[in-house]
Amino acid sequence: MAIRPIVRFPDPRLRQKAAAVGDIDEDVRALARDLTETMHAAPGIGITAPHVGVLRRLVVIQLESDLAPHIYIDPEIVWASSERIRHVEGSVSMPGVTDELERYAQVWVRYKGLDGVEREEKAEGLMAVCLQHEIDQLDGIFWIDRLSKLKRDRLIKRFEKTPAHQGLMVELL
Repeated sequence: MAIRPIVRFPDPRLRQKAAAVGDIDEDVRALARDLTETMHAAPGIGITAPHVGVLRRLVVIQLESDLAPHIYIDPEIVWASSERIRHVEGSVSMPGVTDELERYAQVWVRYKGLDGVEREEKAEGLMAVCLQHEIDQLDGIFWIDRLSKLKRDRLIKRFEKTPAHQGLMVELL
């Protein structure tokens, strides 16, 4: 396993749609292991392959209450409740800033596991929020795109003042 470098906002890859994984081979399993290590090191509770610059539809989520990470390959939301909830979100690609977003309270997701078997899972609360957030990322929708323009502009200005962003700017010079 390896911790991979995380793509930082405003990298354009964060707004590109990820391609289907398709066949699950050892490279895909290695990517899932690397994503898990990278997510733990970030730290975070969710990460996608695009967060490490790989434009493939693979998600890893591990909430504090989970004993092991959940791996979702080629996930898609097939149903969402009409009820909505608000939750504070952020991103491993934009550390140091968060904001509150509204999401569906429950979702039903179809995906494949690492064994290649197609599954469906109903999620609610924080897990539903995480799945929507990460599937958005696979679709090229960065989480701040769900904010109003005013909130998004303010959040970007806050991010530009964070040590994480300042360190990135030094690296680029």
